[in-house]
Amino acid sequence: MGDLQLSARSTMLEIATTNYEKDIDFISSAMKTLQSMCDVTDGFLISEPMHRFGWTFFKILLKSNLWSAIPLKLEQQIETSKGKKYEEKLVSFMTNFFEENSAKVKVKFIEV
Repeated sequence: MGDLQLSARSTMLEIATTNYEKDIDFISSAMKTLQSMCDVTDGFLISEPMHRFGWTFFKILLKSNLWSAIPLKLEQQIETSKGKKYEEKLVSFMTNFFEENSAKVKVKFIEV
C-alpha cells in the first residue's frame, strides 16, 4: 500500500445523480454498511445537495477514521478495481459499491 491510503486525513467524494430523492437513501445506507464493514462509527458526513441542469451534486466527507480503515479492511476489493492510481481504484470501487446498493451515481475523488 502507498502513503496515500495510510495518511490520517479526510477525503471527499463528489456524487452526481439524476435521481437524488431515491439515490440519497441508497447512498446513506451503503455508507452505513461501509462503516460497519470497516468497524467504524461516525466515519462520514453528507453535504446538502446542489441542483444543476437536471443533475444533483453532493459531497461525502470520509473522515480520517473511515478513510484509514477502508484500505485495511477492503484492500483486496480496491486493488482489483479499475484504475492505475489508488484514487482511481477507490472511485471505481465506490461506484460499484453504490451500484450494488441500488444507487446509479457518478463518483469523483476530491482531496481535502
